[in-house]
This record gives sequence, C-alpha cells and structure tokens, in this order.
Amino acid sequence: MTLDRAVMAVAGSFILLSLLLAHFHSLNWLWFTAFVGTNLLQSAFTGFCPMAMFLKKLGVKPGSAF
Repeated sequence: MTLDRAVMAVAGSFILLSLLLAHFHSLNWLWFTAFVGTNLLQSAFTGFCPMAMFLKKLGVKPGSAF
C-alpha cells in the first residue's frame, strides 16, 4: 500500500470511528470528525499532511501525492 492510499484509509477509518462514537457515546466526538476533515482540506491546498509524515516514519513507501 502506498502512502497516498494509507493516508486516505486512515482518514476514512478515523471519520467512521468518530461517527460511531458520536452516535453511541457522545456528540462531542463530531469535533474529531471536523478535525480530520479540516486536516484533509488543508493538505489538499498546502501539500502538508501530518499523517503522511507519521506514516513515512513507519516505513510506508511513498506515493505520488505526499
């Protein structure tokens, strides 16, 4: 799996997890959903993605976007 796909998989997983937690636990988990969405939006414009940097350090092979 390339870095691009790994970032999208992690972001999607975080969003789904936070939606489940908001539904079953507390609506405050929607703030985490907003954080992930904001991070995705800013990385689209700036090219800077903290999750991509973290995954690179874990040894995920680079893709074309990050």
